[in-house]
Amino acid sequence: MPQIIPIKDLKNTSDISEMCHRTDEPIFVTKNGYGDMVIMSIESYELNFPS
Repeated sequence: MPQIIPIKDLKNTSDISEMCHRTDEPIFVTKNGYGDMVIMSIESYELNFPS
């Protein structure tokens, strides 16, 4: 199940970093209830988007 967090939670940077490294899936960030951006760990990014 995808993880979805509101943009206001981005102020907790260490919690967000830990969340990114715990899962290999992207974390969806919402703004005013709508999808705004996606974040993921570097490891997940490199696995999903090899150069």
